[in-house]
Parts: sequence; structure tokens; C-alpha cells
Amino acid sequence: MITADPTIGDLTTTVNALWLLVAAALVLIMTPGVAFFYGGMVKARSVVSMMMMSFGAMGLVGVLWVIYGYGLAFGTVAGNTSNDLIPGVLGNPSGQFLLGDLVGAPDGSGANLYGLAFAGFQATFAIITVALISGAIADRAKFGSWMLFAFLWVTIVYFPVAHWVFNFTADPTTGAATDGGWIVFNMGVNDFAGGTAVHINAGAAGLALALVLGKRIGFQKGIQKPHNVPLTLLGAALLWFGWFGFNAGSAAAVNGTAAIAWINTLAAPAAAILGWLIVEKFKDGKPTSIGAASGAVAGLVAITPACNILTPGWGMVLGAVTGAICCLAIELKFKLGFDDSLDVVGIHLVGGIIGTLYIGIFGTGIGLIDRIGNGDSNPLSQLGAQAVGAGSVLVFSFVIAWLLGTAIQKTIGFRISTEDEVAGVDTVVHGEESYVLDPA
Repeated sequence: MITADPTIGDLTTTVNALWLLVAAALVLIMTPGVAFFYGGMVKARSVVSMMMMSFGAMGLVGVLWVIYGYGLAFGTVAGNTSNDLIPGVLGNPSGQFLLGDLVGAPDGSGANLYGLAFAGFQATFAIITVALISGAIADRAKFGSWMLFAFLWVTIVYFPVAHWVFNFTADPTTGAATDGGWIVFNMGVNDFAGGTAVHINAGAAGLALALVLGKRIGFQKGIQKPHNVPLTLLGAALLWFGWFGFNAGSAAAVNGTAAIAWINTLAAPAAAILGWLIVEKFKDGKPTSIGAASGAVAGLVAITPACNILTPGWGMVLGAVTGAICCLAIELKFKLGFDDSLDVVGIHLVGGIIGTLYIGIFGTGIGLIDRIGNGDSNPLSQLGAQAVGAGSVLVFSFVIAWLLGTAIQKTIGFRISTEDEVAGVDTVVHGEESYVLDPA
């Protein structure tokens, strides 16, 4: 039987903190899921490199979050409210903006249970956002350069964007933001679990790095097949499993919002699998298991910002539409000539944009359809806000990622040499092989 922690208050707070801790663990396992999902789709001689970029992000961002990331994302500049464009760590009316302020005594007494649980939950978002970017530069990136980029990008881009989107106080009755980052408070954007902060953010950065590093040797349609399909399916399964914590956990409480988010996290990707496979059948002649896995991820991406504000029916429509569109969108890299190795742009950027804008049309009570039905004089207002929020994060992330990637490429080098790419990035960079069939 769960009883209340007397140091932090009532039973409800204890249960909500417990749910956040469980959800945080679910989200953390998504990053190894990304590693498996991406790892199965690259060349056999690039698997270690691909997976190491995700595990490297876990190590690096986890440390940065404890040192200053939480303070940047959820702190405020001294004397100002939390909707500052550029967040700081100089002060907060509550005095609790640095992670250390929540810890209490060395034995844990006096710790802010709910605050620590929330901080841990948000840490996992920062980790997976960085890991997602790596899929755009598979088979050709130096690990050290990737880690330098991850350090700079998460500091300059992710932490501030998380501040804009996730740092707010909600009215307990209406759920509306009463203060907070400018995207959610000033613009009124609905981004429940990170369509802008996670997926558009990562997708735009992935596009920038794909342009900076250039195309892989022999880049053309059909040249590269996934080397291990079961590995990718395992990754997709781990992602979907963890995504229930990602979306339902974003309610930050055990309540009806968490429940509807959970249901939508089941319904939308299920429909997206069907949408992707139908288009794939007509387009390529065969429905594939990689297509099913990619469709599920596309549906999860799209429902992320909208899982709290759509009925399951509209959630399934969103999933089916996103699966179909993303199946077509992954072809853009061949038509436009950029090598987004593992479709970070086609799935995360495109899917994130679709889900974010969809809210402005079908969001319960705030979308175009409901506003027209209620006689609203400005029925496009929410759609406009969603577009501005999505566009702002897209441009900000792309520009900074391009500048950082270009600076790294021109100084220490970001892309491995042609000879090393042919030899295999695993043995050249890490001195390891993914499959040693004859260890003798």
C-alpha cells in the first residue's frame, strides 16, 4: 500500500511523483530504443558508431542536465518572470531552479520529491532529443566531433527551447498556462509533450548536419538496405513502449489527461502503421517491416504534441494521415539531394510539423472546427499560433545547428575521410566490430 511521504505532503503528490519516476524510466529506455532502431538500418560496419552516438548522448546530456541544464531550462533571469526569451540561472522567486536546490540533505531528508521526479523526467527528454539527430549523419561522422556538437547544441538550442515550451505553470482548474516560456504562454501554443521542442527541434538540426556533412559515398535510392531488420523492429518496440511514459507522463500527474494521452499513444501509431503500409504497397509494390516500424514512429511523433487535446478518433485520423505523408516525405532526400541517412527529416521534422499544425484544426475546444462551431470571430488563431511556434523552433534549431556543424567541420573535422568511410567507421573510430562471427 502506498502511503504519503510526510516530508512532501499528501498522498496525491506522492502518487504523482511515483508516476513521474516510472515515466522517466520509460522515456530513458527510448534512447537505447533509438540506438537499436537506427543501428539496424545502417551498414554492418557502422552499427557500433551509430549506437554509440545515442549512448554518448545519454552520458553527456545526463551530466550536463545535472550541472546546469535543468537550471537553464527551468530557471529564470533574476527579477524577471519565466517567459524570458533567453533563460538564465541567476535567480527564481522560489529559490529552486538548480537541480541541487531540490536534493535536500545528503541522506535525502528534506528533498523535494515531486520536483526531483519532474527534473529527472525532463532530463530524459533532453537526452533523446540529441540522440534523434544522429540518424541524419549515419555512416560518416566522427564520434568526438559528434560529442562536441551535442554539447554545444543541447546548451545553445535544446535547453532554451525546453524553457520556451515546457517551463510554465498551469491553472489547476482550466489547465491554461498562467506564466511560462514565450511559446506556450505568450503564443498560446499547445505542445503537450514536445512536437516542437523534441521532434521539430531534432529534425531541423538533423537536416542542417546532413547538409554540412554531405552525401555518403554512392548515395542514391536503393543503394543501402537495412543490415538487420529484427534489430530495427526491436528498437521500434522499445520506442513505442517508452513513448507511453513520454506522452502520458507529460500530464505530470495520475489523471484523465494522462489516460487520454495513453490511449492516443496507442491509437495514432497503430493507424499510422496502416497508413504507411498502404502507401508503401501502392508506391513500391510490397509492404515492409521497416515500413511498419517507421510508420509507428511517425504516428508517435505526430501524436506527441496533440495527445492531450484530441479524441481517439481524431488521433487515429492524425496517425493514418501522418503515416501516409511521411512514407512519401522520405523520398524528398533523393529529389532534393540531401542525405538524411535514416529519415530524421522525413519522420521527425515532417511528422512533428503535421502533429503541431493538426492541433490548430482538430484540437478539442481550440481548433478551427470547434472555433467555427462556437462562432469564434478568429477561428484561425490557434492554427496561426501553432505555425509560428513550429516555424520559430525549426528556424532557430536549423540555423544554430548549421553554424555549429560548419564550424566543427572547418576546424577539427566532422566527417570521416573517404578511405575511413569505405573501411568502416566502426573499426576506424572505435576499434570494434558489431559482429565477430569467428572470434578465433
